[in-house]
Order: sequence, then structure tokens, then C-alpha cells
Amino acid sequence: MRKLLSTLIALWLANIVAFAAPGAFTSVGIVVDETNEPVTGATISATGGKALGVTDIDGKFKVQVPGGTKDLTVSFIGYKPLTVPAKANVGTILMEVESQMLADVVVTQSLARTRETPVALSQINAAEIDFKLGNQEFPEVLKTTPGVWTTKEGGGFGDAKTNMRGFKSENVAVVINGIPINDMEWGGVYWSNWAGLSDVASSIQTQRGLGAGLLSAPSVGGTINITTQSLDAKKGGSVWYGMGNDGMNQIGIKLSTGVMKNGWAVTILGSRRWSDDNYVQGTWYNSYNYFINVSKRINDAHQLSFTAFGAPQTHAQRSSYDGLTIEGWATTAKQYMDGESQYRYNPSFGYLLNGKKSTGANYNHYHKPQLSLNHIWEINDKSSLTTVLYASFANGGGYKGMGRSVSYNGTTLSGDSWYGCTDGKLNTVFRNPDGTFAYDQIQLMNMNSETGSNMVLADNVNSHNWYGLVSTYKHSLLDNKLNLTAGLDMRYYKAFHKATIVDLFDGEYYIDDYYRSRVQPANSEIFNKNNTAWVNQKLGVGDVVYRNFDGVTHNEGIFLQGEYSMLDKALNIVLSGSLNNTGYQRIEHFYADEAHSKSPWKNFMGGSVKLGSNYNIDRHNNAFFNVGYISRVPFFSSGVFLSNQNSNQVNPNPRNEKIISFEIGYGYHSPVFSVDVNGYFTKWKDKTTSRSVQMLGEMSGQYGSFNMQGVNARHMGVEIAATYQPTTWFTLEGMLSLGDYIWDSNPTGYFYGPGGFAISSLNGTPASGIMAADHLSAKLNQKGVKVGGSAMTTGAISATFRPFKGWRIGADWTFHARNYSDYQVTASNFNPGTDLNVPDPWRIPWGNQLDLSASYSFEIGGINARLSGNIYNLCDYHYVTTAWNKTEEPGAWDNVFRVFYSFGRTYSLKLRLNF
Repeated sequence: MRKLLSTLIALWLANIVAFAAPGAFTSVGIVVDETNEPVTGATISATGGKALGVTDIDGKFKVQVPGGTKDLTVSFIGYKPLTVPAKANVGTILMEVESQMLADVVVTQSLARTRETPVALSQINAAEIDFKLGNQEFPEVLKTTPGVWTTKEGGGFGDAKTNMRGFKSENVAVVINGIPINDMEWGGVYWSNWAGLSDVASSIQTQRGLGAGLLSAPSVGGTINITTQSLDAKKGGSVWYGMGNDGMNQIGIKLSTGVMKNGWAVTILGSRRWSDDNYVQGTWYNSYNYFINVSKRINDAHQLSFTAFGAPQTHAQRSSYDGLTIEGWATTAKQYMDGESQYRYNPSFGYLLNGKKSTGANYNHYHKPQLSLNHIWEINDKSSLTTVLYASFANGGGYKGMGRSVSYNGTTLSGDSWYGCTDGKLNTVFRNPDGTFAYDQIQLMNMNSETGSNMVLADNVNSHNWYGLVSTYKHSLLDNKLNLTAGLDMRYYKAFHKATIVDLFDGEYYIDDYYRSRVQPANSEIFNKNNTAWVNQKLGVGDVVYRNFDGVTHNEGIFLQGEYSMLDKALNIVLSGSLNNTGYQRIEHFYADEAHSKSPWKNFMGGSVKLGSNYNIDRHNNAFFNVGYISRVPFFSSGVFLSNQNSNQVNPNPRNEKIISFEIGYGYHSPVFSVDVNGYFTKWKDKTTSRSVQMLGEMSGQYGSFNMQGVNARHMGVEIAATYQPTTWFTLEGMLSLGDYIWDSNPTGYFYGPGGFAISSLNGTPASGIMAADHLSAKLNQKGVKVGGSAMTTGAISATFRPFKGWRIGADWTFHARNYSDYQVTASNFNPGTDLNVPDPWRIPWGNQLDLSASYSFEIGGINARLSGNIYNLCDYHYVTTAWNKTEEPGAWDNVFRVFYSFGRTYSLKLRLNF
């Protein structure tokens, strides 16, 4: 409460300063090209000074101009910079094409253009990111975007989840400066690895559906296209400090030379964000961010640009398994939190014997730097070649709890004993009366054990080296009416997956007999289950347990696109296609000796074809459609290698996923009012996926998996986005997404136990092999069941006021409905040879929240300054965002588990000085 009061006082003081500080004012305008079409992403800057903002998808800008500024400069790649008088309304600015232009094809061609590219898109510029993001997770700035569903999941730093049109992160492409960053083995993105993007992004564009990106492996649900600063960075710099709820702090500095007379431009940035606690109990974090860009305009035909950035971080988590039941949150968590919000409760938070805080296995550390060298060659006024070489050397992972199968206080221990919850119920084996996890009891148990540690922590390392090349050639014909683009997309990725003991928890040693006893003599002649001395070896910190393997992935692809404009550029037709070869190899170091370590290479061909057209009916109205077919190769994890944690055995029948998509849209754009409406239909076939499954018997309380092939789904919906700006000081925006996502097949799946071993029963009895006759399997009847985990109705109303010079005040009301619980396979009543039936999920009640943002720009000592603040969930309203149900009974409020609620009221405050 004291922190909130401090924030309100600071904002009140800023209000007083507002009327004393002179000079700053708001300037608005529209930037159009030679065909009178809007220019998206043009930079607006104070002449000779810093960048103030960029134009939106309608070519409009609204920037805060420092006092004393006489002129504004408008710049965009491929056009001559223009200087206009600085005033409240500069009107329409017509850009003029440069005779010799240097256009970064890799970056700009992956961006869609309004009223030209036939896709549904939304764009957020750097000023909007800085204004709204505050202390939220980076993808949360997209929550007012149609079709996007983002939640905090467990609530740890960087652990946010982002879906698009009901598709999870592994089916949403994320691209930074034209470079793909989705994991090469399973397709997902961990946002904690990219936490610093908010400081360096110049824009975020979401392309929903097939997208416009030129890569050989396209997305399914959509594309999040992020561009960072380069030659567009203006001379100057900034420093900032921010604070927020629960001890959040951030500090940073940015310096840029701008483009110097010798053609060089350098931008560097460094920042840190940290908190000793965070909103969720015990989820501290410490994150650094660095960014450097060195660019050289060699001559009118050549340009080089080197970029390096990364965000090393460590943070404690609340596991996705640690969500309680509805009743558990209302009673048990409320009791333990003793007056604080029960939704802050973390079942895995506790203390060690020395009194230090711990979240046990819920700890993550990672550093994923990305380096890229971009060369642009403007061959002539018709042709250009852009090539980017990139590399990423990632190092890090997360802790994993290990446990021996021994009895403790009447309970058989396992690695899952580190979880705070099992199916929504608190694990009470290690639980203190105040609700904290009793890590001290684990220490005492290990200290008193005569057979070493019963429970230890291992560092589950997932590092990789990634090298890639994207080269794009563009050629214009027929007086620029026909643009042909062709390119290469080459990638090589080697991942290193290893678990090593990091904490014996006060025991003398650890025996990894559970996993070592599963090493077969056929795969390892000496170190196998028959070697009892090796199986029962006493291990210490640094020794390998559980797993140790490498994954190698290579991808070679080509892409082609033809874009033809006719009817005086009113009609734009785009036809594109891609073809790629992807190869996988797995190299085992734990369950096999060197002679048996390497799997055979498995290669798959994939590709896509897309056709779309946009027709500008007149200056204000346009319509578009697109249709496409994608054949996507199966993933390394659970697609090609079904037991990828411990076996080189290859899926005997891997299949490409097939996606068919169709979309139509209409747009109306004017200076006062704009609206975009689109409808889509996507059919997804032959997906391979995995579900967690509860083990039985002596392994009760542990989780295995149920891996399925031939999973089909159907996603369709309608999206609406509108903007109303009757005056220069007020803007009203709104969006509404109505989706319908269902499972559309009854696939067959196979059961795997903890650690990924094929089993013949849910008691954990090993099977003779993957997909062998005794490998437990079942048909899963889920056709017609709603896809859970993503709200099918989302909406937002946003208002922005600029009541006084230098002031900006914003409010975002977001809501969601028709969000369904996801399901976990439960087979306690399952008999081999029968089917498993997926019941209807629980329809989660609708939720909403109101966020407020405010900023004030002023001068102090000749330096431009901006004070900004954000209050999220102003009404402190808690709503369910995530829930799971079992397959034994229809989902309902009183039987769902792994439930998470939204954060309550949080806030942030930041002061930035620009020079």
C-alpha cells in the first residue's frame, strides 16, 4: 500500500511540474507514398535530434515534440528524407522515392503492408511499447491485438504464454530482423530468453494466419515480426530508471551516433531488470540486456550491418503443475497467505535450513545471444540482394528434481516429490504448517540417510549452437509492376541436453539406480543394467544423471514469390511458395556407448504454396483474400524421436503435418475512422502431440506422457479492429475476436512413463520397445471437443487522451470469454484394448481487467525527460486464466485443477532522460 501511495504522489508531483514546464506539444500527421498509399514504419524525428516515433499501419503518427523544435524530419528506407515545420497538425506528407535505394529485403520483405499485402495484420511501434509495457512480460503488449491470447501462466519472469488464433507458441513463428528464433527441435519460444527486446524493438507486427514472411518453413497460426533499431537510430541517447510493485527495479542506458559523415552508425544499449520477490511468492528474477549495432553505408550500392544482443537471466518459477483447485485457492491458499492475496501463493516456495529462500526445482537460468551480419547490395534500380549470416550460442537450462524410489513417512519418493502440487492438491510429504514447502526436511532426511541423498537437484541443461543464412534476391519488371523475389534459408542447429547434479541437499552422495538400470546391454556393452557396481555408483555434484544426448538438425530451403500490381496499383496479386529439406540425428551418451550412440539421419521434405490478392476499391476501401497449403515436417521431439529423452529409436511412421487455410478481409481507412474485418478457416491434419498422464500403483503421483499421431483440428473465426480519432487529442480503439476451435479426429497414442520410457502398464512396467506389441496404447476419442487453453472470444477498448502539452493518458479495457480447460489423460479406469474418451471441458467464466497508463514529457536543464506510469488491473479483479480437467469426467468448476488466476493490481513507474 505504501508503494502504491508513493506512486500516486509521484504522479501528482509530475502533474504540478506539467503546468510549470514549457514547450512540449503533440504533433500529428499522415505519411503517404508516391501512389498516395500509407507508409508504415516511417520514422518521425526532431531535425538534428532524436527519433520521436514511427507511423502506424495507416501511415498516421502522433508524437510528443520537445519544446524549441522548429522542424520534423520524416525518413523511410528507399525514400528521400523530408523536413517539415513542427506544428500540431502537419497534414499529409508525400514521400519521394530515392533514385538509388538501399532496401533491407530480409527485414522489410517479412513485413506486411496495409492495403497491399493480403494478410490480416496489426502493428505496435516503439513509443507504444514503451508507453504500455511497464513491468509486464514482453508479449503482453499484444493483448489488445485481435486473435492473440497471452497469459502469465505460472507467473514467473518471462514465463508468459502466447497463442494466436488458438495455436500454441510452437505453431506461431517469431522473427527478429527477418531471422527465425523458434526452437529447431520443438518449435516453441521461451520469452525469458528475449526479455530485453522491449528496450531495443522499433516495432512489433503481428501477421495472423499464413503471414507474409519469406522463409522456407512458414507458420501455422501467425507470425510475430520484431524489428530492432539500426541505421534509423538517431544521434543521442537516453538513461532511465524504473520501479514497480514487489521490489521491481529497472535501469538502462542507450547511446547512438546516428549516421555519421563517414557512413558509420553505432548504437549500444545496456540495461538490467530485477526483483527480490515479484508478485508470485518467491519468484525473484535478475535479468540483464545488451544490444549493439554497428552499420556502415559503404556507398550507394552497399551497406553492412552487424548486430549482437542478448538477455542473460536467472529466475525462480511457479511450476505449471503447481496450480491448485478452485476450492484450494479459496481456502488453503487464503489461509496460508494470511491477509495477502491468496493468488500469490506458490506451493513450491520454502526455506532451507540456513533460512534462505528456495523454490527447489523451479529455477531457470539462460543466455541466448544472437549475432548477425547483414549485407545489402543494391545491384541497380531494378535488382537487389540482401544476405544475413547469423549465429546463436545458447547456454542454460532449468533445475529438475531427482528422487530415489524409497519410502519416507509412508510415501514412495520420486522426482515428482519436488512438485508443490499433484493434480491441484498440495503435496504434504514436505509441507510446513505455514504452507511453505519444507526443503529443510529434505535436507534433514538426506543428512540422516545411510544410503546417500534420497532427493537431489539436477541442472537440466538445454544448450545449443545455431548457425544460419537467409539470402534474398529481388528483381522488378514491367515498370515495377512485377516484383520477383527468390531466396535461400539455410540452418544448422546442434543442441546439447544433459542433466548434472548441482545440489545433494546435504546428503553425501546420490545413486541414480532408477535410470541406470534402464540402460540395455544391446546399446552399451560395459555400462548397462547388469553392471551393478555402475548402477549403484555413488555420485556427487557435477556427475551426469538421467540423460545426456545431442540433437542435430539441418534445414535447407528455398522460397519464391511473385507480386504483380495492375489497375494503376489498385490490384495486387501475390503468389509464393517454398520447399525445404529438414534432417534430424540424435546422439546418445547415457543410454548407449560410442558404438551405438548415433541414430540414422532422418530427412523430410516440406513446403508451402500461398496465393493472395488485395484490391483497393478506392482511397478508403480495400478487400483481400488469401489461401494456402502447408506441408510441415514433424518435429524432432515427440515427432521423429518418440522417446526423445532416452532413445534413438525412430518413429516408424512419421508424417508431415498438413495445413489448409483460407481468409478474406475488408478494410476502411480514413484520417478519422478506420476498421478492418476478416474471417478465416484453418484445417490442421496429422499433428503429433503429447499429453501428460497420471501414473498408477507404486508410481502414483508421478507423471508420464501419452504421445499421439494423426491429431486433426479445425480453427475458424472472425476478427474486427477499429480506430476512431475525431480530434488530435483523443483516440478510441477497439477490437473483437470470435473464434471456434475444435479437435477433429480420434487419434491413437502410446503411453510412456516418467523419463520417457515405453511402458506396458500404467504401473510403470517397461515395454519391450517403442510401438512393440506390449507397448500400451489406446485410441483417444476427442473429435468435436473444444480445444482448451486459449480464449475463443477476446476483446478490447482502448482510449488515449492528450489533454495538455506533453501529457498522454491511456486506458485499456480487455476481456475474454469462451476459454476452456485443457485436458490431461487420466486412465485409472482404463483397460488395455479399450478407448479413452475425452469429455467436454469446463467453460471458464469470462474475465476482464482495466489498465491505465500515463506519461508526461518535459524539459529539465535543457534535457528532454519523460515520466511514465502504469497501473495494471486497476480494479484488482481476479479471474481464471488456465485450468485442466481429467478425461474421466466432464470438466466443471469443482473438479478442474492446475488452475491459475490473473495477477491482481500491479504498477510501475519510470523516468527517462533523453539527450
